[in-house]
Amino acid sequence: MFNFLIHKLKAHPRKIVFTEGTDPRILEASARLLSGTFLTPVLVGSEEAVKAAAEKEGFNIRGAEIVDPENFPEMEKMVATLVELRKGKMSEEDCRKNLKKGNYFGTMLVKMGYADALLGGATYSTADTVRPALQIIKTKPGSKIVSSCFILVRPSATGNNEVLAMGDCAINIKPTEDELVEIALETANTAKTFGIDPKIAFLSYSTLGSGKGEDVDKMRNAFEKARVAAPDLAMEGELQFDAAVSPTVARTKCPDSKVAGYANTFIFPDINAGNIGYKICQRMGGFDAYGPILQGLNAPINDLSRGCNAQEVYSMAIITAGLCQD
Repeated sequence: MFNFLIHKLKAHPRKIVFTEGTDPRILEASARLLSGTFLTPVLVGSEEAVKAAAEKEGFNIRGAEIVDPENFPEMEKMVATLVELRKGKMSEEDCRKNLKKGNYFGTMLVKMGYADALLGGATYSTADTVRPALQIIKTKPGSKIVSSCFILVRPSATGNNEVLAMGDCAINIKPTEDELVEIALETANTAKTFGIDPKIAFLSYSTLGSGKGEDVDKMRNAFEKARVAAPDLAMEGELQFDAAVSPTVARTKCPDSKVAGYANTFIFPDINAGNIGYKICQRMGGFDAYGPILQGLNAPINDLSRGCNAQEVYSMAIITAGLCQD
C-alpha cells in the first residue's frame, strides 16, 4: 500500500504541514521523509526552537521548511483572509490571536496554497485539529459532513496485504440514514485511493431482515439510498459481520448477494460499533490501523493520536499527502 502511495507522490511531490514542529516524533518522521524526494515537511514553530529540538534528538531536518507564526511575512494577508472567511463569527483581534496557534496557522497555510496537506494532533485534541479545518477549509462541494475512515492492513498468506476500510469510527456519533450514505460513498472513495476495489457492507445485528428494530431499519434504508446514489458501487445491506466476511456464512444467510462473504469496506451504524470494531481488528486480528482519515474536506487534513509514535506520524503523513488530488 505504501509503495503505491509513494510512487504516486514521487510523480507529484507535495508539501505537508506539521502543526507541532518541535515535537520529537514529528521531527523523527520529518527526518525520515526528507530522506526521500516525495514529501517536504513544513514545520510550524520558531526556527531556533525547531532546530534546537532536532539537534537535541539527533535528527537531520535539513531541507524542511520552518515557518514561524511570529514572523511570517504574509501574516497581514493571512489575517485579512481569515477575517473574510470568518466574517461575523470572529473579530480581527480573534483572528490574530488564533493565528498565533499552530493549528489555525497551519490550516491557513493549506488554505492559502503554501502547502498541500496538514497533519496535526500529536499534542492537540481531535477537536482542535478538526475545528479549524471546518472553519477554514470547509467541506467540499456535495459534502454536508466530515466523517472518518480507518484503513486496516494485514499480511495475507499469499504474500500480499489484506487491506480493509472502515467508517465512521471516530467523528459522527449517531449518523442519520443520509449521513450514512455520505459516509459510505466517501469511504468507498478513500478505499480506492489505497488500491481497494470497494465491496461495501452496511453492518447490523441483522442480515437482510433476519432481525427487527429501528437500527436495522436505519442501515437497510441507508443501503437502499446509497444504491440509488451510486449504482455502480458494489454494496449490500443490512449484513451481520459474519455474513459480510465469511463466504460459508453468506451462502447460508444471503446466497444471492454478490458482496456478502467478500466485503472489504464496512459501514458501521454508530461510533460505538465503529470504534470497537476497528480496535478489535487491530488488537486481536493482527491488523495495523491507519487513521482516522478525515473525509469530506476541501483539502487533506488528518488527526494524529496524542499517543502516536514516529512511525505512525511517518505513515499518516504519506497517507494524508496521498489523498491530494492531481
